[in-house]
Amino acid sequence: MLTFIRPSFKSSILYLMIFFSTLSMTACSTMYYATWEKLGKEKRDLLRDNVEAARDEQVEAKEEFKDALTRLKEMGKFDGGELEKAYTNLKSDFEDCEEQATDVRDRIEKVESIAEDLFEEWEQETQLISTTRMRQDSQKKLKATKRKYKSLHKAMLLSEKRMSSVLIRFRDNVLYLKHNLNAKAIGALNAEVVSIEKDVQFLIDGMQASINKADEFIATLPE
Repeated sequence: MLTFIRPSFKSSILYLMIFFSTLSMTACSTMYYATWEKLGKEKRDLLRDNVEAARDEQVEAKEEFKDALTRLKEMGKFDGGELEKAYTNLKSDFEDCEEQATDVRDRIEKVESIAEDLFEEWEQETQLISTTRMRQDSQKKLKATKRKYKSLHKAMLLSEKRMSSVLIRFRDNVLYLKHNLNAKAIGALNAEVVSIEKDVQFLIDGMQASINKADEFIATLPE
């Protein structure tokens, strides 16, 4: 005998919330693309614009992390003077890095969302092309673009991961100095600086690789 299990009130409410939330996001996405299409921009154009923005934000992030490293190295060599001011400058550089890292993460999410929608639409529309030669050519270009994007996406995620790791290292030192702002604490920075410098260089190399991949991908998307 089959037993019908009636979902609880809380479960029903949860399902409804998820349903309407998904529906709302879909509606917002549709409206977003429709608005841009009226302005002459297709999903391909939006993807190119956002990949360019992601590239530029990573270039800026590189400089922010370099500045923070330079400030940390200066703190390690600090000998007298306005110690509080030097710490404040370091904290400010760290906060700039955090802010720029957030911008990079948000942009990557935007790129992921548009790329997913573009490839889904592209795949569906190729099936509507009745001329075999044209359909196969479109599918070939889609496959090549997906391959380029996959390489770019991997590089961006790796860069983001390294960025998060370096931010943790910087945060540890900033917080440590906040509560131990003295000559002994400054002296302890020297060993840390050497290690962090390697991490920052590793991050910069990863960012540059991601930037290069972005340029390669942009070149595959016609103006």
